[in-house]
Amino acid sequence: MPKVVYIGAGSKGFAQTLITDAIVRLSAGGDLCLTLMDIDARSLGNSVRFAEKLIRQLGRGVRLESATELEAALEGADYVFDTALKHGLETRAKEHACCHKYGLYPYSGCTTGPAGVFRALREIPATLEVLRIMERVCPKAYYIHYQNPTNTVSLGLSVASPIKSVGICHSVEGTVGTMAHLLGVPFGEVAFWAAGVNHQAWILRFERGGEDLYPAFRRLYHDKAAYGKEMVRFEMMEFFGYFPTESSFHNSEYVPYFRRTREMCEKWTPGNVDNKYEIEIAERNAQLDLMLKATESDEPISVRDNHEFCVRIIEALETGRPFLFYGNVINDGLITNLPPGLCVEVPIVADRSGLHPCRVGSLPDQCAALNASRCAGDLLAVKGALEGDVKAVEQAIALDPLTASVLTLAQIKALVADLLEADARFLPQFK
Repeated sequence: MPKVVYIGAGSKGFAQTLITDAIVRLSAGGDLCLTLMDIDARSLGNSVRFAEKLIRQLGRGVRLESATELEAALEGADYVFDTALKHGLETRAKEHACCHKYGLYPYSGCTTGPAGVFRALREIPATLEVLRIMERVCPKAYYIHYQNPTNTVSLGLSVASPIKSVGICHSVEGTVGTMAHLLGVPFGEVAFWAAGVNHQAWILRFERGGEDLYPAFRRLYHDKAAYGKEMVRFEMMEFFGYFPTESSFHNSEYVPYFRRTREMCEKWTPGNVDNKYEIEIAERNAQLDLMLKATESDEPISVRDNHEFCVRIIEALETGRPFLFYGNVINDGLITNLPPGLCVEVPIVADRSGLHPCRVGSLPDQCAALNASRCAGDLLAVKGALEGDVKAVEQAIALDPLTASVLTLAQIKALVADLLEADARFLPQFK
């Protein structure tokens, strides 16, 4: 009976889909021990009640456990997946406010720039606490995480811990779904190949039945309705040749062309300068309401396959049925024209013998150059997270393309000081 531990099981956004997929897929061939863990006992209780109802409804052989302490949850685990939102949305809002003070306007700040670097400074040590416990109580377990900034966190974990880990994200498949929808083609009929870095990978091939769909998709640049839904990404494709992953809102942060002023933000990502967190909180609350309604209703829970990657990966490792997904791992010759030792996003095949990243070879030169520029400060951000090196943090942020296009070095130094003060209670490595 495999033991699967879900950290962050009280999540408003992920809990219902991940718990459903885990119970439906991982108990289909036999018994399963599913341990739900969250430090918030009330939120955890909501998820436990949902899981209990679903197990009864499906009549599955699942041993359900719950815990609010990490070590108790992780003891003897075979697989661990983690969606915990550490330090809360309010912390990210503070980081954005510091950036705004200096005339820098991130959209999400979950990947790059000052907010992305400081999220890495918070996330890497906090996530390593999980891996240190795993090293003691379940050293052979896999750790599958959704932690942003995925490229930097994955890099930090690989440097600092021997635990087998991989960072996953929905952005590659989500982007192909967007492309198929804009072109009016069923997603299930398309084939694709992608690689790059997380949130800025490139859809290198986009086909249906052997037909290259890129020529027809590129013509949508001139379609006002399609263009209006993805202005930034269409501009990137028109100029650099390939459609990048993640949303236009996110992509506007990774390059210096779209967010240098509030006016540019409003032009390229209208309505999303100041109210990002109000929107995100509302979306998470809506997801929680759906789960509570399903739990409390006398009606059966509506069950569908959400295709959550962490569950599909575990299923492939257990059954041997191969599963290809896009994951974030160290560049050990996988993308030959990106620096070795950085984290890249590439196709990975999971089967009973483990995780097997695919060698992509060279990216188009312009795509590799944009990726290298975006990731120029990643190793410095990891150094700052692991060693509490303030100068490394300043240098990492100075190498961010958007920040460098807006702020002077003196302003960057002052901004880092403000962010260190704002996040002080989450950054013990700098004391």
